[in-house]
This record gives sequence, structure tokens and C-alpha cells, in this order.
Amino acid sequence: MQNVLSPALILSIVAAYFFLLLLIAFRTGKNADNKDFFVANKQAPWYLVAYGMIGASLSGVTFISVPGMVGAAYLNSEVNNAANMQFSYMQMVLGYLVGYTVIATVLLPLYYRLNLTSIYSYLEQRFGVASYKTGAAFFLLSRIIGAAFRLYLVAMVLFIFVFEPWGIPFWVVSLLTIVLIWIYTFKGGIKTIVWTDTLQTTFMLVAVIMTIVELSDVMGLTFGSVWQNVNAEGLGQVFFFEGGWSDPNNFFKQFLAGMFISIVMTGLDQDMMQKNLTCRNIKDAQKNMFSFSVVLVFANFVFLMLGALLAIYAMQNSVDFSRSDNLYPTIALQHLSWQIGVVFIIGLVAAAYSSADSALTALTTSFCIDFLGFKSDSKTADTEIKKTVEDDVLDSQYYTQHKEKTDSVNTRYWVHIGFSFILFLVIVAFWLINDQSVINALFKFAGYTYGPLLGLYAFGLFTKRKVKDTAIPFVCLLAPVLTYIINYNSEAILWGYKFGFELLLLNGLLTFLGIWACSRKHLVDAS
Repeated sequence: MQNVLSPALILSIVAAYFFLLLLIAFRTGKNADNKDFFVANKQAPWYLVAYGMIGASLSGVTFISVPGMVGAAYLNSEVNNAANMQFSYMQMVLGYLVGYTVIATVLLPLYYRLNLTSIYSYLEQRFGVASYKTGAAFFLLSRIIGAAFRLYLVAMVLFIFVFEPWGIPFWVVSLLTIVLIWIYTFKGGIKTIVWTDTLQTTFMLVAVIMTIVELSDVMGLTFGSVWQNVNAEGLGQVFFFEGGWSDPNNFFKQFLAGMFISIVMTGLDQDMMQKNLTCRNIKDAQKNMFSFSVVLVFANFVFLMLGALLAIYAMQNSVDFSRSDNLYPTIALQHLSWQIGVVFIIGLVAAAYSSADSALTALTTSFCIDFLGFKSDSKTADTEIKKTVEDDVLDSQYYTQHKEKTDSVNTRYWVHIGFSFILFLVIVAFWLINDQSVINALFKFAGYTYGPLLGLYAFGLFTKRKVKDTAIPFVCLLAPVLTYIINYNSEAILWGYKFGFELLLLNGLLTFLGIWACSRKHLVDAS
């Protein structure tokens, strides 16, 4: 069965999808002010946020890289010791559940009690300005790289299957993907994203389920025999205990890494928490987090099942693909029906953009509030110009206030553009240097950039010691360097131990110890 999608048809599908997003953006962005852009005026229904967060958490990385890595060792004997082979990724997903529980019961109550728009404002209250700026800066770095990784995937697929045959360079494709995001988020921000994420989550899940159904049908498998066939091919192993601590797939390493990755990449991430903070109150936000986390477990299992079926199909049909991240797009666009090709393209774009669009909004929010001193309740001129005075002469004090608010909105627009350009540069750079599965690259990088945030928040929440605020930036820069050195020499100095994604824990611990060394016993309010 051969797919008949032409590059022009693929491009038409993407254009139609974005036209739908623009309609939503036009409706939700109408008369939007800074408060709408930053926190959707705290009026978003919790169930809508929960459903949309599924797509944002899964993202294009899960959509392509997770299915691709399941069969990496199965299809390539040279990667038998790869992290996240077979169904071992579920060990991390189970760890996510514990991490999300910590977020719902510890972090969300803190953020709502302090009425935060930028979650890094907590660091200023607990430690001081230097710590606050350091935490926000590490978020900006982490989210820029994370969003670029995700957008790289959709740009890569569009380039290979659409633009490369036309001789259009990769950088043009990257620029196009960024411009499209900017167009539908620059006005409404998070208020728009709450609704577009719902649409994008739906398209992504529909694409995966339809692909599983067609693959099963093509290979002659019934619903009940799919898992049996996956196990028979040696792809269904979930728990790994035999390899010990030197095995990157070891259960305890993966479980602990998943728990802390979810805490830092969701609970300490302005992007994900900004969506939670759009809920009306803490109870709604907690319902959102608990329901989202349970559904996410089943969604990840579905993606892994897809990966196993793709691997079996690729082996049986001698599918030629250059890297694991290309496995799903190659089969969907060149081996299955045109209907699967259509839903794959829409699902891919939806998956990538459901996380990248909110990332761009979160980057803008964090920079405006954390570094430019914006207030989330600043109104636009359109909503505040209601005052008139005799003889149509504006009161000078009101004119000044109105001008400041107008300038803040204009500045926000320019910040939004600036981060869009930065994302574009990072995507192109990643295209030039990447030589491994994006999911592994993303989590490895997260261990270095989110580790200082983990250490900062852990110290603030679980101790009452007074810190030397000006020393915090140096501690947070030194900890990742020491983490890299230890990781590079771990087999020699730690009796053969190999670090996996638990590098995050090491980095967080070194940050915590460094802050402790710069602190003294002095009771402060840790809330």
C-alpha cells in the first residue's frame, strides 16, 4: 500500500490547519490585554487546560522520537545499550506520576498562595533579586533549547518530505515554522493557547490511534493479538532490573529520573505552570493536574505501542530510514494509505506546536515580568481609554499612565519577535549538529539546565536557612560544570557507574550543597 501524498498536497494540509488556528486566534485574541496574554485573566476551565496540557507534554518529541526509539535496538544491533529501548520509557512515565503529585500538593498551593504570574518571583521573596534573576535565566535557556528541539522535528519532516524536493533550504523551513507560531500567538498569548492546545491534542491522538489501527490491519493483527505479537518480537519489556546500575534502562534510575524530570520540566517550568495558573482557583488547578497525569500514562503507552508496530513493520518490509526519528514519518508518508499521511502531517504539526506555541508565550511572559518588571494586569490602551475631560484635553497624569501601558504592550510585541528569532537560530544550529534521537538529547540537556532550578526550589522549600543571595549565580553556574566532569569520569571514579537521565538529580544535589555552603542558620519564612 503506497502513500500518494505529494509535497504540494502536504503543504496544502498544513496551510489549512493553520488557517483553523488563525480563526481561533482571531476569536480569542480580540481585545486581549497583558493579563489575558500572561494568565488568560484566570478564567480558563480546568478540564480544558488539563486536556490541552496532554498535547503540550507529549509534544512533537513524543510524537516522533518515542515511537522511533522503541525499535532502535531491534532495527540496529549497534544500539543495544541505548537508553529507553523497548518499553522501558514507561518506567520514567510511572515516575512522572509521583512528580505530578508533588506539583499538585506542594508547588501549586505555593504559587496560588503567593498569587504569582511568573513562578520565579518566589525566588526573589525567598532568597533575593540575584537568585530570582538566576532562576528565570535558567528557565529561558532551558525552554529555548526545549522548544527548539520540538520545532526542529516538524521542520525536519517538512523539509525532507516537502521542501527539499523543491530545492528550498532548511533554514527557510525553520523560519516559516516560527513565523506561523508568532502570527497566532502574538495577540492573545496564553488565552489563545488554552483553546488551540485542545484542538492540537485531539489531532495528535487521532493520528496515533488511526496509525495503530492501519498498521495492525496491514500486518493481519487483531486488537487482542497486538500485544502478544509485540512480546513475541522481543519489544514489550517494560521493567529492567537485570543490568544493575550500569544499565541506562535500570528501573530505579529511570523511575527516579522521571519523577524529578516531571517536577522540574512541569512544576518549575513557567511554560507548563502558566497554563495551570489560568485556572480560577487552586482546587481547579489540582483537579487539572491529577486528571492530566493519569491520562498521560495511557497516552504514552499508546505511543510506545505505535513504536513497536512501526519497528515490526519496518523489519518485515525492509523500510529504509536514516535515523530513529525518521521511522514514523517514513512509514506514514511512504508506506501507508493517504489518509494516514494526512492525519500524520496534521498530528505532527499539532504535536510540535502544542508545546512550542506555549513555550514562546512563556518565554515572552518570563522576560517581560522577570527582567523588564511588567505587571500581569497591565491593560491595553483600547480597554482603558474611557476617560474624557472638558474641551477634549487629556489630563496629563492620565495621559502619562495611558502611554506607559501602551508602551508595555508594544514592548511585549518586540520581546515576542525577539524570542521567535532566537528559536529560529537554535533550530538551524540543532539541524547542523544533531546526531542522535531528540528525546535522549532533550532529557540529557534538561539534566544540565533544570538542575539548578531543582536545587534552588528544594533549598527554599525544605530549609529555613538564610542565603548569601549574590553567591547564588556562581553556585548555579558551577553545579552544571561539576556535573559534566563527574559524568564524563563516572566509570573511572564510581566503580563503573554510568549516568542516564538521573544527571538531573546530581546537578540538583550539587546546587543544593553549594547553596548550603553559602548559607547560615537563620529562620526565614519558607513559604
